[in-house]
Amino acid sequence: MKRLPKKEALWLFLFIAGTYTVLAQSSAGIDQATAEVSSYVDPVSNLIIAIGAVVGLIGGVRVYIKWQSGDQDTQKAIMGWFGACLFLILVGVVIKAFFA
Repeated sequence: MKRLPKKEALWLFLFIAGTYTVLAQSSAGIDQATAEVSSYVDPVSNLIIAIGAVVGLIGGVRVYIKWQSGDQDTQKAIMGWFGACLFLILVGVVIKAFFA
């Protein structure tokens, strides 16, 4: 059996130790990034839901004004505003479910 010279054994040891250190640092970095992203999920999700509520209120007022003025395309306006409001609320809920 052939033995490794001291110089090559030292390089092998440094390589293994360096690889272990790099892997440990990247794991800590990933854990820190996960915690950072998780801390932003609830505020962003609540903000999106609040924006959806404001869009719904604005849409309701605009549809009411169209309906009172006798426009024929009120149905199209209702579907557009309702779809936008529903989309924003669902995005907020899905973000919470995906990152929680």
